[in-house]
Order: sequence, then C-alpha cells, then structure tokens
Amino acid sequence: MSAMREAVIAAALDWRGTAYRHQASCKHAGCDCLGLLRGVWREVMGDEPEPVPAYTPDWAEALGEDTLLAAARRHLVEIAVGEAKPGDVLLFRMALGAPAKHVAILTAPDRIIHAYWGKHVCETRLVPWWTRRIAAAFAFPTTTPPSITSC
Repeated sequence: MSAMREAVIAAALDWRGTAYRHQASCKHAGCDCLGLLRGVWREVMGDEPEPVPAYTPDWAEALGEDTLLAAARRHLVEIAVGEAKPGDVLLFRMALGAPAKHVAILTAPDRIIHAYWGKHVCETRLVPWWTRRIAAAFAFPTTTPPSITSC
C-alpha cells in the first residue's frame, strides 16, 4: 500500500468517535461527512483547496445539483468505482437520480469510515445498502504526505 493511502487511512481512523456536527470539521470536537474529508485532506495534503460555502442539511435536494461530485472532480483523481482501494474516497447518492451528498473513505475492501448523521465518525461495513448508492470513487492526488496537523 502506498504511503499516501496509509496516511489517509491513519488520519481518517483517528477521527473515530468525533461527534456529528453539521458543517464542522474539527477532530474530536465535531464534523459531518464532508468535514471528515476536509480534515483528512488537511492532515495529509495541507491547506484545503477552496473555501466551503455554507450549506443546509438538505442542500443537495434543494439545489438539485451535483455540487459535491463537481468539487471532488476538481480536487481528487476520479477512478472507476470497481477499482477503489483502501484510502480512496467514495461518494454516495442517497436516492436514485439524486445528487451525491454523502462521502466516506475506504479503510479496507469492505469497510468505510464516515460521519454518520445523528451519531459520530465510525467505521462500518460496506454493505450492499451502501454499495448500491455509490456514485463515484476518487483517489487523493499523488504527493508526499506532510507531517500530521489538526485544527
């Protein structure tokens, strides 16, 4: 496994137990699924690539646009869903035809870590319920991971 993938997984697993907080991105204080990805990005890549605008819990349904998918395509490397490996990012559509609005990081071929609404950051099995909803998969850009930082 590459150093980048190992760094992504280690950083993500260190967020376990962080409470779910809409729009937050601070390890052990609170985050949502995007906040988890943003925090992992900061730890392995450095500064976030763009500011995140305010969003409501129903942003995807309200806008009807694939805003999350478009942002992922700007900053991550899109790969075939079937080629995703531990350390890669998965985007999910919560309903058929709806915009992608949930994100997780693969930690093993059959496990993901994500911020679970109403709960906390947890590692769960990538069960068929989730696999049916995968909209896209991405790898982090190839670069040497810097030292780990936190918010």
